Amino acid sequence: MSPHHPIDPDVRPPLEGLLEALPGGFNAIPDIVQRRATVDGIMGATPVPPNPNVTTEDRTVPGPDGEPDISVRIYRPNGVGAEAPGIYFIHGGGMILGNVAGEDAVASTLCEQVGAVVVSVEYRLSPEHPHPAPAEDCYAGLVWTAKNAAELGIDPDRLAIYGASAGGGLTIAVALMARDRGGPALRFIMPIYPMIDDRNETASSHEVTDVGIWDRAGNIEAWSWYLGGNEPDGYAAPARAEDLSGLPPTFIDVGTVDMFRDEDIAFAQRLLAAGVPTELHVHPGAYHAAEVFAGEAPLSRRIWALRVDALKRALA
Repeated sequence: MSPHHPIDPDVRPPLEGLLEALPGGFNAIPDIVQRRATVDGIMGATPVPPNPNVTTEDRTVPGPDGEPDISVRIYRPNGVGAEAPGIYFIHGGGMILGNVAGEDAVASTLCEQVGAVVVSVEYRLSPEHPHPAPAEDCYAGLVWTAKNAAELGIDPDRLAIYGASAGGGLTIAVALMARDRGGPALRFIMPIYPMIDDRNETASSHEVTDVGIWDRAGNIEAWSWYLGGNEPDGYAAPARAEDLSGLPPTFIDVGTVDMFRDEDIAFAQRLLAAGVPTELHVHPGAYHAAEVFAGEAPLSRRIWALRVDALKRALA
């Protein structure tokens, strides 16, 4: 961990509690099945009551051509009109962990606070399903969402993608696919501390080694599983994409104690150089997903407020 970027004291207690219960953090568990079960158990240890202002519906929709169908969960704010903005939601988990249920509270909060219909996609995970399966699942879900916008109550001209960590990397990958494949049209994307560079060469990648949420060794392992021994292209590792022009307006945020800090800052600079309207926030003292683990902390509230405000402005 970098001595130059201390953790904000308000977001430290949940992290200390996690490390006390699980020394070494999530990535200290070598078996991926056990790791998934442990993460799911910790994330679900405090059940989140259903949001009374949001209704949900689970559906099975077509996956990529020749591949299995995929599941989506649809969140609708109560009282929304016939053409609400839409947010396509991609969960995180390093391409190897996570699911729709684990980020139910985040998707529901976005739905309520932005006043948008949210469609959260369940995609295949590595190492069982390396690239391009996760990205193609996410793209297929976006295509279905856009094609069924009227039935879902979504204004097709106000469609955004939101994803954090691996979900952030997949957000950018899917936006690149949409650009290169002629759609769907996107108004805005919000990749949150996105996982985008398999090379692990930045200063922050070497600094953040023992925070316990998502650190260098676990990231290298996850990338090796996700790539499956293949040479990455820009869809697999968006930091390698040569041409970023034509992407939608983009909002990125990342903490100073996040190993993705420097790759995300560099990517935002490349977006700006490519003429993409870009908003970047670097939050002092935030570790990876601090606003999830310490949701009531003042820092976390500021982070959420900035995201909600940006989505409202973009989808107005």
